[in-house]
Amino acid sequence: MSNKQYDIGIVGGGLAGLSLAIQAAKSGYSVVLYEKESYPFHKVCGEYISLESWSFLERLGLPLQNLSVPIINELTVSAPNGKFLKIHLSQGGFGISRHKLDNLLKDIAIKYGVTILDNSKVDDVVFEQDIFTIFTKNGNISCTICCGSFGKRSNLDIKWKRNFIAKKPHKLNNYVGVKYHAILNFPANEIALHNFKNGYCGISKIEDELYCICYLTTATNLKKSGNDIIQLQKNILQQNPFLQQIFTQAKFVYQKPLAIAQISFSQKAQVVNHVLCIGDAAGMITPLCGNGMSMALHGSKIAFEQVDLFLANKISRNEMEKTYTIKWQKQFNMRLKIGRVIQQFFGKKWVTNIFISILKNNNWLSAKLVKLTHGNTY
Repeated sequence: MSNKQYDIGIVGGGLAGLSLAIQAAKSGYSVVLYEKESYPFHKVCGEYISLESWSFLERLGLPLQNLSVPIINELTVSAPNGKFLKIHLSQGGFGISRHKLDNLLKDIAIKYGVTILDNSKVDDVVFEQDIFTIFTKNGNISCTICCGSFGKRSNLDIKWKRNFIAKKPHKLNNYVGVKYHAILNFPANEIALHNFKNGYCGISKIEDELYCICYLTTATNLKKSGNDIIQLQKNILQQNPFLQQIFTQAKFVYQKPLAIAQISFSQKAQVVNHVLCIGDAAGMITPLCGNGMSMALHGSKIAFEQVDLFLANKISRNEMEKTYTIKWQKQFNMRLKIGRVIQQFFGKKWVTNIFISILKNNNWLSAKLVKLTHGNTY
């Protein structure tokens, strides 16, 4: 593959990277996409997508109507003491595993001519003389545009010394995420968010009678449990009676859970070394808001609009980078800020208990918070 040049090189084959690749290939651009894992694969993710993304995914070529995905329109939120509230989701969403969704999008990308290089870790990306070179152990590729869809934290973030990497551990940048798939007796139209000391756990239906159980907690919680996930669940999560019931009754289909550490919700730059960052690489909303997957998809659309203008020689590279940053921040910054504020209420047990009690007696406020962390159809 050495010395081959593409219009667009994409580092990372998650939702943002794949959806950007499909848009670009459908418009006639040559695209290469790198993914360090081999498709299909599982990812730590809540696997709930707001319905704001339905029409966009269908335009990409995903036959959602034929997939029989569960439509989710009810939210249950519980406090560590077991008090809970129910909220009707006016917009709602649907559930589908990343194992299935990413692989379907990969197939669509290949159909439109995208060169997919999975099991390929990118070691570096260098921009010189208006051209990017993507370096891997299997050879180098040149491209006119490079987009980074490398997730929450990658070797490139560390190599490039991005600001969020350099920050000392604090309450917004040192989380652990854990995910299971399980068989449960649980309503298919409901997503639950059960809080515990310094964390929360989401449960929702995906495909094939399976449910996603995904929780986020602090690295401190895990350390107090001897860095043992099972002990963490027994000693801390299951203090919430809802979670005690779920973890007791669930039939887990993984031999062991998926886990990821050092998750950060700190602010990130959307352009680094002339690379347009998309998805979690551009910024992460707290998972309790349930909007991360839609943000990744929508962000890819915002990025492609500017990439398309640049490759058509209608704007300069500087204009592309500046306009992408402005539009991304205009679309998502308020959601991110609100997500960070809400995150503060789900830490200390007594604060969470009081916050849930307030929301329980104020349906308008509950609905408003949900609306503020979500967007409109795009």
